[in-house]
Amino acid sequence: MRKLVLVLVLCCFSALSFAEATVTTVGSGADAIPVIVVGGTPFEMGRDLGVALKKEATAFLNRMLAMVKMEDAERYGDAALDQAWASVSPYTDPRFKEELAGLAEGSGIPIEVMRRVHMIPVVSDYSCSGIAAWGAATRDGHLYQTRDLDWVMEARAHDYPCIVVYRPDEGIPHVNITFAGFIGANTGMNAEGITLSEMGNSPGREYPYDMNGAHFTTLFRRVFYDANNLDEALGIFRKARRIKRYHYIVGDGKTKQGVKVLAHAPDFVVWTDNDPKDEYAPRVLKNVVYEDEGRGAYEPLKEAYGKLDAAKMREIACSIPIRGSNVLDVIYDATALEFWVAYAEGDQEAYTRPFVHVKLRDYLE
Repeated sequence: MRKLVLVLVLCCFSALSFAEATVTTVGSGADAIPVIVVGGTPFEMGRDLGVALKKEATAFLNRMLAMVKMEDAERYGDAALDQAWASVSPYTDPRFKEELAGLAEGSGIPIEVMRRVHMIPVVSDYSCSGIAAWGAATRDGHLYQTRDLDWVMEARAHDYPCIVVYRPDEGIPHVNITFAGFIGANTGMNAEGITLSEMGNSPGREYPYDMNGAHFTTLFRRVFYDANNLDEALGIFRKARRIKRYHYIVGDGKTKQGVKVLAHAPDFVVWTDNDPKDEYAPRVLKNVVYEDEGRGAYEPLKEAYGKLDAAKMREIACSIPIRGSNVLDVIYDATALEFWVAYAEGDQEAYTRPFVHVKLRDYLE
């Protein structure tokens, strides 16, 4: 049973309240995932999230810090992580910093610990995969998008699954599919149908990285707050001083279009669907973009072309993770504002696990 399962009989959408947050669960038994809905200012949302997840966040953040320090005491030492925070902080959205301060207050976890844990992805190297398909490529024309998060299974982040729905006083409501106490976004979707996936391309041999800029985990949150459409999302990325090397998949469920971005700072290259300049050309398709590092997405996408839906996209996503590292998988229908999510469980990777269906609209009304 997951550590984050609350002390009650868990059934889909059973609810209780902690402070101003509302906590429900989707799924049941070992597949139950908490959904925390918070609203207000960034500080208030962080504080209420901290109160709701105090026990789980404390356990996860302490375990994460201990694990990475055992792996590399220099890269993940307090001094290195504090320096990383000092480097990215001037470029980090003030709303993120306010929420982090609220999270520290609500959970009772020292703000220094909060900052250090949120710097772990900044100094780490990892890789993932993502796909977006829409229009003629899909069964119903909807935009479907995938996100495989491939990271260190031994970190056991998946023991603390957490879906957070934000309803801010100012800004666009959005969902962050994450882990207890971690407010950076590896993926997610906002109420305007903007959906984001990321793939890391900075190998460990390039460490120490230039960290004088904004990391994607905070940039994603800014996009969710502010982007009403694909152009606005891309504008935020372009204007930001970014760090390291990444690919992004950016989807727009309302206008039903997506792009792949080569975000190797300071470069910023946008590839549209069926783009002859795409790095995978000529293995490209109309109304499809993907990044899988050559793990085999193209052939099943081509075979299922015109019939792609949530089930087909899930099948393809589950065929291309980095085996031994697949912590989290998400399939979005960004047009309908719903998603299917699977976290790893114990030693079972996410691609082998049942997916739980979540309708974002249920938490916005």
